[in-house]
Amino acid sequence: MIEVSGLVKDFGAHRVLDGIDLSVQRGEVIAMIGPSGSGKSTCLRCLNLLEAPSAGLLRVGDVTIDASRPVTRRQRLGFRRPLGMVFQSFNLFPHMTVLRNVSLAQERVLKRSRREADEISRQLLDRVGLGAKADQHPSRCSGGQQQRIAIARALALDPEVMLFDEPTSALDPELGLEVLNVMQELAAGGMTMIVVTHEMHFAESVSDRVLIMADGRIIEQGPSAEVMRNPQTERAQRFLSAVMNR
Repeated sequence: MIEVSGLVKDFGAHRVLDGIDLSVQRGEVIAMIGPSGSGKSTCLRCLNLLEAPSAGLLRVGDVTIDASRPVTRRQRLGFRRPLGMVFQSFNLFPHMTVLRNVSLAQERVLKRSRREADEISRQLLDRVGLGAKADQHPSRCSGGQQQRIAIARALALDPEVMLFDEPTSALDPELGLEVLNVMQELAAGGMTMIVVTHEMHFAESVSDRVLIMADGRIIEQGPSAEVMRNPQTERAQRFLSAVMNR
């Protein structure tokens, strides 16, 4: 579903990603973990072309982007079309109801009628346990509820792959659990997912494969429980020892 080869991202003289190779199969759930500043979020943003890669090849489905060549608007839209993304911040429109937040992009991007979009939105809000919030504004919702609304909004565009950038980092543990439960249900339903996370239990128990990043590189990867319980590299051992012993 996704192939990344030699992905490099520079910010001026600072190299944030240094030759990332990644392959993701349809239906696979990947957890991306590692110390702060290791390049995890930048990698996810490059996968969605929110950051322009400095070098490398990226393929999603049938669309390939070569960072050494200019990317047209049509290529960018085609590349992003199968991807849904959920950020750390919820990015909801405060002046719109929850329902409009989920419906608007469907009308603009997929050209659905308002009636069709609202019907799909209500189904998705029910799916994430927030059907009763449809006619309220985001300010009346908790942080965990707002993040679940953001997930419903991303799902409304029928993505084939969901990208999550530390979706629980701004939430207290109880509210974060609400979001993780929704993500676990998506994983169980066969959604292809790449999740940048500090939630080690989620990484070990829900994902199929864990990637550990440090200094802009993938330093270790493999089956989740195997990597989490028996890391092979000294740097991975040091990181996991620090986060597991908190």
